[in-house]
Amino acid sequence: MTITLAFEATGHGEPLLILHGLFGSGGNWRGVARELATHNRVYCVDLRNHGASPWADSMGYLEMADDVKRLIDREGLRRPAVIGHSMGGKTAMALALMYPESIGALVAVDIAPVSYADRLSPYVEAMRSIGTFAVASRAEAQRRLAATVSDAGIAAFLMTNLVARNEHFDWRLNLTTIGASMSVLCDFPSQLAGLRFKRAMTAIVGGRSDYVKPPDKSLFEPLFSKVVVDEIVDAGHWLHAEQPTQFLAAARRALARTSPRAAMAA
Repeated sequence: MTITLAFEATGHGEPLLILHGLFGSGGNWRGVARELATHNRVYCVDLRNHGASPWADSMGYLEMADDVKRLIDREGLRRPAVIGHSMGGKTAMALALMYPESIGALVAVDIAPVSYADRLSPYVEAMRSIGTFAVASRAEAQRRLAATVSDAGIAAFLMTNLVARNEHFDWRLNLTTIGASMSVLCDFPSQLAGLRFKRAMTAIVGGRSDYVKPPDKSLFEPLFSKVVVDEIVDAGHWLHAEQPTQFLAAARRALARTSPRAAMAA
């Protein structure tokens, strides 16, 4: 069952969708969207079970790709470019394989269409352990989270999902479904193994990240045979936040390289 996704839109020009990673939201990408909105109509999308989008009992990549396809159709977007980070990147790649004629440029940010070890379930458990109904303030929730999440940057990122609801706090993430779906989210759908995306795509990767290492094309083949890998050397997995200027330059190169006009000319 597809979900009607929430999004924020800004700018004018060719349509561009930005798909966030796990525990994120479209709002995390507002700064990037403002910069790209000079030449694009940018849609910062909340994927299912995240942000302002509805919750569902499952969240595989085939379902999430269908959600995005529904958004494209509902908004009447003609071959939008799609930039996806981490989980959003896998969603973007699934969308490209399932509906190749529905998108223009394809950009995967620090993720490949392969299986990864589960390193994120502890964050689900950390958030679930807070007992948000009982905390009196955001500061208290942050102190409790910091007791189990030692990386201050990751803890601050997770805290962006804590929202006030009536007289208590709660997470705007469906932690139950996310936790139950973690093995699926770490993998890439085997149902897509026989498909090929025959147009060019770009993978923007962080040189200090181990998600796409070494930064070559082998992790993307044969599903994506025309991939260009653009490495930002001094960046980790959250390269758009760590090196925003370099990331924007790489994103603009990718959009210019694989724009709908360029694809049609090819």
